[in-house]
Amino acid sequence: MAFFEFNDVGIDLGTSSVLVFVKNKGIVLREPSVVAVEKVTGKIYAVGEEARRMLGKTPNKIIAIRPLRDGVISNFDITERLLRHFLKKVVGTKLFFKPRVVVCVPSGVTEVEQRSVIEATEEAGSRHTWLIEEPIAAAIGAGIDVTQPQGNMVVDIGGGTTDVAVVSLGGAVLSESIKIAGDKFDEAIVRYMRKKHNLLIGEQTAEMMKMRIGTAYPRKEQVYFDVKGRNLISGLPQQLTVGSNEMIDALEEPLQYILESVRNMFEKTPPELASDIAENGICLTGGGALLYGIDRLIAEHTRVPCYVAEDPISCVAIGTGKVLDSPDKAYSNALYDYRRGDYFEA
Repeated sequence: MAFFEFNDVGIDLGTSSVLVFVKNKGIVLREPSVVAVEKVTGKIYAVGEEARRMLGKTPNKIIAIRPLRDGVISNFDITERLLRHFLKKVVGTKLFFKPRVVVCVPSGVTEVEQRSVIEATEEAGSRHTWLIEEPIAAAIGAGIDVTQPQGNMVVDIGGGTTDVAVVSLGGAVLSESIKIAGDKFDEAIVRYMRKKHNLLIGEQTAEMMKMRIGTAYPRKEQVYFDVKGRNLISGLPQQLTVGSNEMIDALEEPLQYILESVRNMFEKTPPELASDIAENGICLTGGGALLYGIDRLIAEHTRVPCYVAEDPISCVAIGTGKVLDSPDKAYSNALYDYRRGDYFEA
């Protein structure tokens, strides 16, 4: 196979957002993974940020859909149309050669889910598609030299999944993907507000609370957020002020699942790699890594240094870009060719 070409594309196909990296250009698109369609005709009404603003606010004839759930495709047709829209937007429709694409997938995807991603991408206009596991792409994007015979642990907390992997020599030695991540944080906040304050709030409000006052570890100074919703007793709109310390209780359950996954990974890790990780620290990537204090929480429970990557949200997309820019076999152990049933061959 020839080296990657000038218009080849790397896609971070996330549950919450899609990031697209074009070779020699960098990240050229960052949009929510949301599509608004007309119920009867199936016609696309809006895509990306415009569609995201419609979540929970559409009239009866229009529905806003998130076609990816828990890191995998839940609506094939809508995902294909989403990808087609974004590929046309970044690559154009008048190129003689279709782009080749590297797509990131969670480390625990099944063969059926792999095939869905490949088919959706190629239906959208890709000439050929390779898969790369998200934690490996995240490690590369975070600046870790994964080609060395040295162990590094990456915890990629996305929208639908959290991927925990031990990486060495360009591939994942151990990996685990759990369906506990940013979306589950939002759901936990909705449940907490309903149970503690009898206040029903929407997903977008819960996400805003997570971003503004979300807390995994006690803050020195509390921050507050004015929450608006519907009182479940009176049925009327209500506004109340919530402090960041309450978010520790709200997010306790999903955070415990992530801590348990990290601990389980250490139990399976060979001692030589474990000592490398103890020296190098645990790298946090993904949007969930921005949750206040999550690095301190993991470090406290594992007794291993933990740090957040420089640009955690973009790490996976940047990683695919570095793979596209690599003119040799440096990342051959990471790129999987589903059609051939084998890894990248330069």
